[in-house]
Amino acid sequence: MSTYYFVAASEAFLIEEEPLDEVLRERVRNYGEQGKTIDFWLVKRPAFLAAPELATQVASVPRPAAAVVSTDEKFITFLKLRLEFVVQGRFEAPSSAISDPLASAEVH
Repeated sequence: MSTYYFVAASEAFLIEEEPLDEVLRERVRNYGEQGKTIDFWLVKRPAFLAAPELATQVASVPRPAAAVVSTDEKFITFLKLRLEFVVQGRFEAPSSAISDPLASAEVH
């Protein structure tokens, strides 16, 4: 089991209103220069938000949501400070409630 950290907000906020793509591109470039493996992902409509253990914490996140998920807690803290209007949290996966930390919820 691994610990994953995240920031979540409405999909429109993260993808359209904030210059998140710029931040992520810079991080990818930096990782490439350092030979580091990518440890963060942008997940649209993250399924983990439906996990019972996160219900109270993520109740204020507008749907449809998006999240940046990482195994690097410092990067997620940086994003929280940079983006401000996001919910920050963490979870363990795989677990009975979260089998795939990067899965998207089905749209009906």
